[in-house]
Amino acid sequence: MSLLPPRESPKKAKSMEYGASNLHFFRMIDSRNRSVYCHHTNLISSKGIFLHSNPLDYTVPLLLLQLSIIFISSKVCEYCLKPLRQSAIVGQILGGILLGPSGLGKEQSVERALFPTRSTLILETFATFGLVLFSFEMGLKMDSSMMIKPERLPMVIGVCVFTLSLTVPMAVCFILKANISMDPRLAESLPLLASSQSITAFQVVACLLTELKILNTDIGRLAIASCMFCDMIGIVVVAVVFSAAKGSTQAFLGSILSALGLFILVVFILRPAILRFVRGITDVDSFTDLHMFVVLFSVLVSAFVSEVVGQHYALGPLILGLALPDGPPLGATIVQKFSIIIHGIMYPAFLTISGLKTNIFQIRIQHLWILGVITLSATIVKFAATMVPAIYGNVPIQDAFVLGLIMNARGIAELIIYNLWNYDGRLSDRELTATVIMVLAMSVIITPLINCLYKPPNHYVPLRRMTIQHNKRDSELRIMVCIHNQDNMPSMISVLEASAATEESPVSVIGVILVELVGRTTPMFVAYQPERNLEPSASRSNHIQNAFKHYENQNEGFATVNLFTNMSHYDMMHDEICQIALDKRANILIVPFHKKWAVDGTIAGGSEAIRAVNQRLLDKAPCSLGILIDRGATNGVLSILNSQVIYQVAVLFIGGADDAEALAYGARMAWHEKVAVLVVRFLLFGNDNTRERKHETDLIDEYRHANIGNQRFEYQEEVVRDGVGLAEAIKSMERSFDLILVGRNHQQSQLLFGLDEWSEFPELGVVGDTLASETGSMASILVIQQQRISANRMLIQNDPALYVHDVPDVGGRSSRHNLLSISIDRHGRS
Repeated sequence: MSLLPPRESPKKAKSMEYGASNLHFFRMIDSRNRSVYCHHTNLISSKGIFLHSNPLDYTVPLLLLQLSIIFISSKVCEYCLKPLRQSAIVGQILGGILLGPSGLGKEQSVERALFPTRSTLILETFATFGLVLFSFEMGLKMDSSMMIKPERLPMVIGVCVFTLSLTVPMAVCFILKANISMDPRLAESLPLLASSQSITAFQVVACLLTELKILNTDIGRLAIASCMFCDMIGIVVVAVVFSAAKGSTQAFLGSILSALGLFILVVFILRPAILRFVRGITDVDSFTDLHMFVVLFSVLVSAFVSEVVGQHYALGPLILGLALPDGPPLGATIVQKFSIIIHGIMYPAFLTISGLKTNIFQIRIQHLWILGVITLSATIVKFAATMVPAIYGNVPIQDAFVLGLIMNARGIAELIIYNLWNYDGRLSDRELTATVIMVLAMSVIITPLINCLYKPPNHYVPLRRMTIQHNKRDSELRIMVCIHNQDNMPSMISVLEASAATEESPVSVIGVILVELVGRTTPMFVAYQPERNLEPSASRSNHIQNAFKHYENQNEGFATVNLFTNMSHYDMMHDEICQIALDKRANILIVPFHKKWAVDGTIAGGSEAIRAVNQRLLDKAPCSLGILIDRGATNGVLSILNSQVIYQVAVLFIGGADDAEALAYGARMAWHEKVAVLVVRFLLFGNDNTRERKHETDLIDEYRHANIGNQRFEYQEEVVRDGVGLAEAIKSMERSFDLILVGRNHQQSQLLFGLDEWSEFPELGVVGDTLASETGSMASILVIQQQRISANRMLIQNDPALYVHDVPDVGGRSSRHNLLSISIDRHGRS
């Protein structure tokens, strides 16, 4: 037997509701006007329709059907609203509204069949359990250091937003109550609704920024930091308000002390116990079922203790999440294990249930416009409280306005509070409906406005050429390398060693370890301390760090390494990479190919997310870009310095700016005493007198002239008749080299005719794709794209200025420079 508060319709409340003909359950009203549901205790699973049993009279089939309908309706609404640039929360709430009394549920037969009142308790209990896990995840993703030690501008914005959005709507509330005659229930709940306007939930803002893909932008970081500090104030104030609502002073003090005791229990007992137990976790694979049990048990204990001491069940899991370290390995692993069930089923279920309770036919116009005035006043105040400090902090006016929109975002935090007040009787169903509609309306308005007003920079335009070809011979070569895992290191280190760091032209390596943002919401960029000692190899990052340190020690005085870790979502990772490359003035950015090769030469796997990152970098990189296809495992080459044989490098030259960049890099590698470079130029039979071909000949001749006497630099020409001949010539070379350099794009030529029709990886270009598709190859491949001159257009492949370079001129300036628009000698003089 279960007790539920009666519905607002007296006629409906006093009616008897029966189940099937065998009276599995019925409802009646007790002496205190509460709905009493009586049903058999064994109505768990159905016997099946073949035994004339209605599955919807039983708990499990009904719950499964409800969750299925909730999932489908929310996803359909989310998909339909996506072209309108609406956030996911709008579709999930709207899906519930369409299923509730405002839509299909208006028909009583549908409501009694799909969402009968007797199932409310079970469905809400399921959603409540999801809310417990969601609160834990929300706390786990929050960076507690940003809450405790915020920067000045986020702290000022957070304080202003919270204080003003609390006091001004409260003042408007009391003015309305004093001058307008309103429903007594509305007048009683209006101060609560006014105080809720001060909520600026971190998780709501983080989800919005992630959906809009602006979490990594300057405005996104400022919004996250401001919300975190505002949340810290809000959590404390909400705990005090709920404690004060207990009534007497004794109850208030008891509630405060119980909250303090809960904090001590979670932080000083549960947290150390969990950290001690999961000490050996380094990645997802080391997180066992026993670890999962301990974490889940701790979450449930914290929620249970919260209820025991009189606090809300979500407070304990939230504190526990804040107490545990965010990010990898622990935070990321826990979130990966929990995210599917939370965000796939439980989180949408809670939002949809809020929509199920929404009955727009109950709303009175007075409720809407009064609550609208409160919401409007809070919105204006939040704009002012955000924009004034932001503009004072040198944020552009348009960006400050967008920041104000972000700080006005509404979502699950408000719905949690409103549902809690509804359950406690502080909000009637009518007020709950009005608040849900206000949350929905704010979300519908804010998301498209942010999309229209804020356009993060899509391109990173440097003020100078950032290539190897245009780098002065006696200047530092800046190479930025991106690492996804330690498997990328052997071939990447070999490329760095082959780059020939010398006293005249040292090499500066900017190493960036790329980590997917899991287990925390705020992106993270960490610089490693410049220590020369090798670290114990207890984690993946230590393996990578040690490899870079070993390279630096082997080239001491000629090479430097600056190592960073960048943690962000794959969708936004390219923005961070491009910004770092621009700030560090890298000449070339080298990233790993998304496919991996096993020892036997077969493809072992790949990541489409990494491939998407590489494709975005090709469009937006501010410098030259190289995609390294790593086959070091197949040829057994681990290090050039430790090898007794010569490292064989081939440069394939067909024509174009990208091939010119590959040639410049290959010519530099020939400086290394353990590297032999062969430049192979492919010529089309009977077509070698074009103007572009003459420019290329002049360029190659200068590199050959600069390497006179260098036995490790060789040049040969291959004449082929068509694309078939080119493919056969390339494949015959693959087993003779350790590394092949090739440009991504080439000028139009009959040599490439027909090869692009079978292209599997367009990001590698025609020749690069041909090399990568050869399963028996032993050579690693570096596909190079030279820096694009403009962010709005591609380089013109036959532009003579593309062949401007910096190699030693022997015997003075050549007359062939008259063909070029600009030339630079070895000292950098134009």
